[in-house]
Amino acid sequence: MDRGELAGFLRGRREALPPEDVGLPRGQRRRTSGLRREEVAVLCHMSPDYYSRLEQERGPQPSEQMIASIAQGLHLSLDERDHLYRLAGHHPPSRGVDSEHVSPGMLRILDRLSDTPAEIVTELGETLRQTPLGVALVGDMSVHRGPDRSIGYRWFTQPATRALYVEEEHDFMSRMFASGLRELATKRGPGSRAAAFATRLRQESAEFESLWQTHEVGVRPRELKKFQHPMLGVLDLRCQTLQDPDQAHLLLVYTAVPGSESHEKLELLSVVGTQELP
Repeated sequence: MDRGELAGFLRGRREALPPEDVGLPRGQRRRTSGLRREEVAVLCHMSPDYYSRLEQERGPQPSEQMIASIAQGLHLSLDERDHLYRLAGHHPPSRGVDSEHVSPGMLRILDRLSDTPAEIVTELGETLRQTPLGVALVGDMSVHRGPDRSIGYRWFTQPATRALYVEEEHDFMSRMFASGLRELATKRGPGSRAAAFATRLRQESAEFESLWQTHEVGVRPRELKKFQHPMLGVLDLRCQTLQDPDQAHLLLVYTAVPGSESHEKLELLSVVGTQELP
């Protein structure tokens, strides 16, 4: 671990990151063009004291988990992320389809969608980031661990997952998840996480096994999503998708037709937020 280089790199990236890029107002009293230490600490999900000690060349060696949080909070590119890992004395994680490091460009877009339900997901349907309205719409997806992070996996193993969507869509969504996982397992190969998920689901879910035996492929998600909110009822939302081909990540943005009942419910959702959600 190179404490001096690590501290200098962190300071340089913090000072070069405009507050607008992370959804923060610049304000008239800001003395620097970049972020304050306490702001970076919030973005990195750590205490200001812990982060400050890193920039001051003090404290213990940060764990790989801490480095991953810092790399994401500072909106580092993959090359910058790998450099940060090496400065902290760790081997950089793999790149490609299994990487969970969201690109700076996609994060900048997400940070500007504070008034819209949106999320960044992996190709296996694991939510990596959500906007506040995204959490208000479907709940905090960061609480899930292991295979349960994948909505396709939870769909067949946790019945409560289906309560987020209107019942008439359930059969289609089961076919869609099974079809998508079959295509992905074939594309990524027998040693992939997609193949491992399929193997587990065939053992754990009779419904999935039945759908798997049909060998159906090509069932694509519909643009119109029908969400069942516990307080506001049904919301008909259009889903626009932006793909990051290098990381196999998708940015999903949910919008309603202006003037529609669902649009009014979305505006109300921004007021209701996550209060009283189960």
